[in-house]
Amino acid sequence: MLRPHLALLLALAVLLSGCVSKAEYQRKSDEAAHLATAQSELERDYSQLLKQQQKLAQRYDQRGLELEEVNNANIGLRQDQLRAATDIERLEKVLSERSASAGAAMSEMRQTIDGLEETKRTLTAQLEKEQLARQARIAEMKTTYDQLVDKMESEIERGEITISKLQGKLTVNLVEKILFDSGQADLKNAGIQVLHRVGDILKEVTDKEIRVEGHTDNIPISPRLKKTFASNWELSTARATNVVRFLQQHKGIPGARLSVCGYGPYQPIASNETATGRAQNRRIQIVLVPAQTTP
Repeated sequence: MLRPHLALLLALAVLLSGCVSKAEYQRKSDEAAHLATAQSELERDYSQLLKQQQKLAQRYDQRGLELEEVNNANIGLRQDQLRAATDIERLEKVLSERSASAGAAMSEMRQTIDGLEETKRTLTAQLEKEQLARQARIAEMKTTYDQLVDKMESEIERGEITISKLQGKLTVNLVEKILFDSGQADLKNAGIQVLHRVGDILKEVTDKEIRVEGHTDNIPISPRLKKTFASNWELSTARATNVVRFLQQHKGIPGARLSVCGYGPYQPIASNETATGRAQNRRIQIVLVPAQTTP
């Protein structure tokens, strides 16, 4: 500290100066005390300044660390910015590609929709055409049905013929006794007369195929007829064939529109347990079906 040295210097100054007055001594003492006080304040201020300097140095160091962190953060942000820019560029490229793809898909979808609408219009027109044709066929079938019913009225009343129309098919059902003798396939005169009237109507129906079906009951062929008809298959087929031959040769119906089926006893319409049922099963069916169109 400087204060002891200062007091010593003052004392030496008094001794060297020789005799001094009390007032002068007191003044010098006061000045020395004042200087000591000032020195003490300066030392205190100096100490405070040192502390402030240390605090400022610490704050400077702290700010340096914070600045370093900020710089590091800025570097990270810059890197993030670069990555974000790269991602944005990639996403823009993907979006552009997706937009082009979506545009192509929408164009293709539009073409598909246009195609479907055109197909719908075509199908609607075809459906309307088919409906008109179907209505015409139904009207024609009704006319054919009415003509057959009118011409076959007496046979229908006697139960020898039934006529039905179902699902686009018109069927003329003729029981055996009106066409054939028992166990025979040759047409009887009465049957020929019936077929003449039926044939006159059928030959006018040019847009239908005529399928003649032969049916029998389940009674086996008798031994005396075995040489002619081995089974009911042969009998039913022979009867249907003779009806077809008559329609072709005597009514001029083209053979291309005629077909023969022999079902034997395998498609009964009544029970074979009774005589009445067996009589119903022994029959010829003339079926009008829509003509098959050649592709």
